[in-house]
Amino acid sequence: MLATLVMTVIGPDRTGLVADFARTVADQGGNWLESRMSHLGGQFAGLMSVAIDETKVADLRAALETLAVNGYHVTIQDSGATAAPIEGTLASVDLVGQDRPGLLREITGVFAKHGLNVEELSSELGDAPQEGGTLFRASATLLVPAQVDLNAVGDDLERIANDLMVDIQLAPAD
Repeated sequence: MLATLVMTVIGPDRTGLVADFARTVADQGGNWLESRMSHLGGQFAGLMSVAIDETKVADLRAALETLAVNGYHVTIQDSGATAAPIEGTLASVDLVGQDRPGLLREITGVFAKHGLNVEELSSELGDAPQEGGTLFRASATLLVPAQVDLNAVGDDLERIANDLMVDIQLAPAD
């Protein structure tokens, strides 16, 4: 029987790191299913999903612990006990505005108020082209439950966009 594991990794970024993890998973008979990886604040941060025979989970854990010696923090979670999937549609949100503390808190507060699930979120800071300062950019994919009115979500986002002085675009995902 196969086990599906979700792993997180954080530590010093270096060339060949992803290859080391991929080799370790493959050497233990695991199958790399999906991943999200990034260079953040000088560190490597990654999420990976792996399928492996249940009898080899302990061996994979032990093999990954050897990477921890090099300063990497690895957590492994068995994804076997997951919640029932939520029925709904996907929507995308794009945000651009002057950076300020609490910006993401305000936006994600609207998502939570309406029962939207954040499926994926990425954000970054960059220089504002003409007016100077720092721009905050974020993109998210949201799962919108069937009973939620996307127009009401948009109205709430527009209200806070004016207060926060940001541009927010909400649309059903393609």
